[in-house]
Amino acid sequence: MKTSITLKGLHFHAYHGYYEEERKMGNPFIINVTVKIDDFNLKNDDINDTINYEDIYNICGSEMKKTQKLLETVVLNIVSRLRTEFPQILQGKVSLEKIGPQLGGKVDKAVITMEF
Repeated sequence: MKTSITLKGLHFHAYHGYYEEERKMGNPFIINVTVKIDDFNLKNDDINDTINYEDIYNICGSEMKKTQKLLETVVLNIVSRLRTEFPQILQGKVSLEKIGPQLGGKVDKAVITMEF
């Protein structure tokens, strides 16, 4: 049976954005991550039989500290690290929400999502 591991609502303040002003002031961001692994061995009750979601959080936090112009770059970097560091992942989904992007009108958020 496939097992899903999901982290929702990872909050960060970061300095991503195409415009210099965005990279100076920063914005609040929210990340959601879901990964699927093939099987979980319940008998062992061992964290090595799964993916520690603390490691997923730390990958996201690390990538959020690296200022990028495009949100797509941030998401791709998170996806790349998940795939590299956890080859047991069968598939996954990462979304990055930029809260209150400055677009000249009221916008709740801009969202970039990548599935792999």
